[in-house]
Amino acid sequence: MLRKEHFNAAHRLHNPEWNVEDNVRIFGKCNNPNFHGHNYDLIVRLSGEVDPKTGYVFDMKILSDLIKENVLDRFDHKNLNLDVEEFKTLNPSAENIAIVIYDILREKISNDYDLKITLFETERNYVEYPI
Repeated sequence: MLRKEHFNAAHRLHNPEWNVEDNVRIFGKCNNPNFHGHNYDLIVRLSGEVDPKTGYVFDMKILSDLIKENVLDRFDHKNLNLDVEEFKTLNPSAENIAIVIYDILREKISNDYDLKITLFETERNYVEYPI
């Protein structure tokens, strides 16, 4: 089963251990000191056994509420570098954002379910975790 969500957030890719030239060379315009934003599309995939009593793998309303409370409320219309605790010391690349979302949701969803996160940073650029 899949649940698709959307959030908007700003970020800056930057490694404080590197000089300005190396940051610009590696991250390009994503290293803008004034940040830049994306319209992220998030897909949360759960797989497991279908409950014979409900016919569900997992209740979509419960999943929707978990994503809203733990991801969207935390990330949407935020500056990831400044407003989200995990990214104060972690570069908010699409890969790292997907891993953080996975870790947040994994704590809330039983290990009886396989969990996969797909995060679209742009229409053509996306990451999956775990792969």
